[in-house]
Amino acid sequence: MTDTTVAVDVEAAVLDVCRRAKVASRELATATRITKDAALHAMADGLVAQSARIIAANAIDVAREREGGMSPGLLDRLTLTEARLATIADALRFLASLPDPVGEIKRGSTLPNGIRLIQKAVPMGVVGMIYEARPNVTVDAAGLALKSGNAAVLRGGSAARECNEVLIAVLQDALESVGLPRDAVQSIDAYGREGAKVLMHARGLVDVLVPRGGRDLIQTVVRESTVPAIETGEGNCHVYLDASAPLQRSIDIVLNSKTHRVGVCNAAETLLVHKDAEDKLPAVLEALHLAGVTLHCDEAAADLAPDNVPTVRATEEDWATEYLSMDLAVKIVDNIDAAIEHIRRYSTGHTEAIVTEDIGAADHFVKHLDSAAIMVNASTRFTDGGEFGLGAEIGISTQKLHARGPMGLAELTTTTWVAYGDGHTRA
Repeated sequence: MTDTTVAVDVEAAVLDVCRRAKVASRELATATRITKDAALHAMADGLVAQSARIIAANAIDVAREREGGMSPGLLDRLTLTEARLATIADALRFLASLPDPVGEIKRGSTLPNGIRLIQKAVPMGVVGMIYEARPNVTVDAAGLALKSGNAAVLRGGSAARECNEVLIAVLQDALESVGLPRDAVQSIDAYGREGAKVLMHARGLVDVLVPRGGRDLIQTVVRESTVPAIETGEGNCHVYLDASAPLQRSIDIVLNSKTHRVGVCNAAETLLVHKDAEDKLPAVLEALHLAGVTLHCDEAAADLAPDNVPTVRATEEDWATEYLSMDLAVKIVDNIDAAIEHIRRYSTGHTEAIVTEDIGAADHFVKHLDSAAIMVNASTRFTDGGEFGLGAEIGISTQKLHARGPMGLAELTTTTWVAYGDGHTRA
């Protein structure tokens, strides 16, 4: 079989998946909340009931990728445990408790001519996702798509292929158990990167595409997709210690932002410190060092490191790096405006945090930055759909269109205008 034949076969197979998803999406668009919520509970119950099978498949993926040299941060993303699986199931149950976004009236009025006008939320249709090494996203995406009345076509990547295959089967069984089509959640993992390319060009069958992963993956989808894409996820996040930052609060927030989970997009990658808060920096650096963090410091910050805390001299590249590892860039700045300028230059627009006791400084920081999320005296790790009360997220958008920040149910709907007339004609 020639390569051309293989490519044609892949194209046909993926487009068939998308066509079946389109058909399923029409049924989901009119599904009642009772049915959708029953499916979410069935999904959650299925995950718990099949946890041993899911975790066994995940262990195969983790062992293979560890042997292949996957970074610790990505391995952490890839790994499922009983506790993590239970949390994922709980997120589905929480989704079921949320209001149905479909049909929500966004605005309405009666025009001078007597026509009654409303704008209401409706499903997107078919939501495609391309992601990597994140089996939790398989469930989150399926659950969010279902609740918002959409079908999902998922490309989860080769790193999680064993686990995702089992997860998809469990989710499809749950859908079928309440009378919804199995085709509402499908995977194209079997078709590899060629299949992902076909998905990116399935305009007319797929209504929106969400990439979630590293910079290369996201930018490839944004550049090459003819399906409308929502840019997500790359996170060069900053924590800024203002002049009035309390010591213990600084240590707690910086440690949590950096070390809670290093392989995620809302982990801090750069620490900026006001020169009038330099006296706090030695203790902060020591706490980071004891936690296992490698410190990439500018000259001023390095000079303040205790003798027992080794540092690496920061380069220009460090300020722009999303490490996704136990590394942190550290810089002393003259004032809050210097911190803001640094963030404007190097941030990916994901999440920034300020630690301060000065309300004016907090307001200044918030007003003069343009990221999707800004934390005042809180860890960057809170930029998360679950933490924001959205149940889960399909990604964290760093663009400026209708979806920005953690994307939950509302961001997976669009709107329809409905005009009620009484024989009206336009003159």
